[in-house]
Amino acid sequence: MTIRPVPLGTSVGRIPVVDVSPVAEAGRFPAKAVVGEAVPVRATVFREGHDAVAATAVLTDPSGVDRASARMVDIAPGLDRFEARLVPTSTGNWTFRVEGWSDPYGTWVHDATIKVEAGVDVELMLAEGALLLERAAARKGADAMPREAERVLKEAVMGLRDIRDTPQARLSAGLSGKVHEALAAHPLREHVTSSPSYPLTVDRPLALAGSWYELFPRSQGAKYDPAAGKWQSGTLRTAALDLPRIAGMGFDVVYLTPVHPIGETHRKGPNNSLFADLGDPGSPYAIGSPAGGHDAIEPTLGTFEDFDAFVATAQELGMEVALDIALQCSPDHPWVTEHPEWFTTRADGSIAYAENPPKKYQDIYPLNFDNDPEGIYTEIRRVLQVWIDHGVTLFRVDNPHTKPLDFWARILESVREDHPEVIFLSEAFTRPAMMQTLAKIGFHQSYTYFTWRNTKDEITEYLEEVSGEQGAWMRPSFWPTTHDILPPYLQATGVRGFAVRAVLAALGAPTWGIYSGYELVEDVPRPGVDEQIDNEKYEFKPRDWSKADAIGINLLLGRLNELRHTHPALRQLRNLRVLPTSDDALVAFAKHLDAEHSPTGRADTIVVIVNLDPWNARSGTVALDLHAFGLDPDRPVVAHDVLSDETYEWGQSVFVRLDPMVRAAHVVNLVGL
Repeated sequence: MTIRPVPLGTSVGRIPVVDVSPVAEAGRFPAKAVVGEAVPVRATVFREGHDAVAATAVLTDPSGVDRASARMVDIAPGLDRFEARLVPTSTGNWTFRVEGWSDPYGTWVHDATIKVEAGVDVELMLAEGALLLERAAARKGADAMPREAERVLKEAVMGLRDIRDTPQARLSAGLSGKVHEALAAHPLREHVTSSPSYPLTVDRPLALAGSWYELFPRSQGAKYDPAAGKWQSGTLRTAALDLPRIAGMGFDVVYLTPVHPIGETHRKGPNNSLFADLGDPGSPYAIGSPAGGHDAIEPTLGTFEDFDAFVATAQELGMEVALDIALQCSPDHPWVTEHPEWFTTRADGSIAYAENPPKKYQDIYPLNFDNDPEGIYTEIRRVLQVWIDHGVTLFRVDNPHTKPLDFWARILESVREDHPEVIFLSEAFTRPAMMQTLAKIGFHQSYTYFTWRNTKDEITEYLEEVSGEQGAWMRPSFWPTTHDILPPYLQATGVRGFAVRAVLAALGAPTWGIYSGYELVEDVPRPGVDEQIDNEKYEFKPRDWSKADAIGINLLLGRLNELRHTHPALRQLRNLRVLPTSDDALVAFAKHLDAEHSPTGRADTIVVIVNLDPWNARSGTVALDLHAFGLDPDRPVVAHDVLSDETYEWGQSVFVRLDPMVRAAHVVNLVGL
C-alpha cells in the first residue's frame, strides 16, 4: 500500500487527521527530541458516520526511511484524540506523520457484538466477519500477514462458519485474544490518509538530560596575601584540582563562567561598586583587555595549555565542559579599536555602555548587530570554533534575548551542521514569547522561571507547563540559584529550604544545575537585592569544602544525581504527571516510563513528594493513579523510598507525613507485587 503524506495547506483527505503534535508554528520550526527519548505523538482523527477509525504514528529517519511506527491509542474517548510514543535511534533531522484509517475489523467487532447478543442479523454478521478475516489473511506484498498470524485468522474463519456451534461460540472465535493480537500487529487498514510530515530534530541525550555544576575558576585556589594586601587568583590548574569532588557528586557538566581577559576601564569593585581597588579582579563579563578578547584567556588563569589540561581532566572524570559566552565587551576589548562600527556611538561621540535603567554597566559595551551584521556573525562564529577546537561541547549563552534572533538562528544552524554534538543553553530570564522563540530557532535548552515558583500551585502549574506541549521545543533547565540570583525562599529557609529546592530541581526536570557554594548553603543576600552578598562576579570567593559533609547538601546532591543516572524515567521530560495532595504544602508528581520505551526493558515509576514548609511537619493524602503507571489499582504496590532506603506498601491513595527536621521528601520507586 502506497501512502503519500498530505502536503501542508491541502484538504483534510478521506480520514481527517488534524491538530497533530508536537508541531511548532505549523511546522515552521522543528520539534525536538533526543536519541532514546519516548516522544509523544498526538493527533485528532475522525470520520463521518459511525464506523471505527484508528491511527498510526510513523517516524522517518534523516535518509527518508520509515524507521518506526506505532498504533495510536485513544486517550480521550469521545474526543477522537489519539497518542503513541516513538523513539528515535540516531541524531539528525527526522520527520514524523500520523496516518488515519478506517478500521473494518473494529467496526465489525462493535456491530457484531451488539447484534449477535440481541439476536439480530446473526448469520449475516458472522458471515461478514468470516469474509473480513479471510480478506485480512489473504493480503500480499508489504501488507501480507506473517504465517502464524495468517493461521490464527484462518482458524477464526472456520470457527465463524461452524454452524454446529452456537452463535455466541462462533462469534467468540472472531473475537479471540489471538485474533485481536494478530490484527493489532498487522491491521487491515482502509482509506488510509496521512497528515503532512513534520520536522523533528534529534540530538544526543545530554541535550535533554544532564546535571550542571557552575564555577568561577579564579576562585578555586585563590589566596589572600596579607603582606601584599591583595589576592592571588586561582587558575585553571587549581580549578582542575576540584574536579574530582564535583565528579564525585555525579555531575555531568562543569560550567565555567567567562575565562577571557577582563578590562581595566571602569572595572567594578566588590558588590558591583563603581570603584575597584588595586587587585580587585573585576567582572569576567567585562570581556577584553590588551591581552585579548573572546578568543583569549585571562592571563591570571593560565594559558590554552592549562585550559586543555582542565578539559582533559574533566573528560577523564566523565564530565564535559561548558563555557559561558557573553557577547559584550569592556572598553579595552580589541574590537573597540579594530571595529568601532560594531558599537553604538552617542551624540557626544562616546560609545554607549550597557544600561537597564536605572542600572548602568559602565564596564560593558554592548554590540550593535545592525551596523555590520555580517562582520559580527563571521567573528562570533570564529570565536565559537576556537573553543570547540579546545574541547568545549556546551555553551551557556548570556542574555541571548538582547541579540537579534536571526543572528542566533544562523549561528545555531552553522554550528549544528559542523558540530552536531555541541549544545547551547539559553540564559534568557525574559518574556515568554522571546524565551519560546529562542528555543524554537535552535537553542537546545533554556533557563526557566522555576527559580521564582514557590507555592504548591505555582510549582505544580509550572511543572505541567514545561513538561506539556511546549516541552516539544523548549527543554527546561532548573536552577535553584545562580551567581546572579538568590531567591527569597532560600534566603529564609536555610539547609532545609536548600534541600527542598534541590529535590524539585533535580527530579522535576531532566536538566538541572547548581552554582558553586550551594553545598555550603550560601544564603546571605546583599541588602535590597535578590543576590548573594559579596557576589562572586566581582571578587574572589574561595570556599572551605571540608565543611560540606557536616551540612549534608553535597550528599543529597550526589544521591539525586545517582538516582537520575539509575532511573530512566527521571531523564525524560514529557512523562511528568502532577498528583493531587490534600495539603497545601505537599507537592507530588510522578515520572513513569513503560517497559516498551525503557532502555532497561523494565517499567520505571518514580513518585516525588515534597514538603514545601521548611519549619513544620505536614501530612496529607496523595492520590496515585496506579492504572496510569501500568499497575493494578486493586492490589497494593511496593513503594521503596530511594532516599531513605525504606519500603512501604501503597495503594491508590496514600497517607504521608513529612517532617523537615527528618527529611525533605519522599522519592519512591513503585513496583507491582
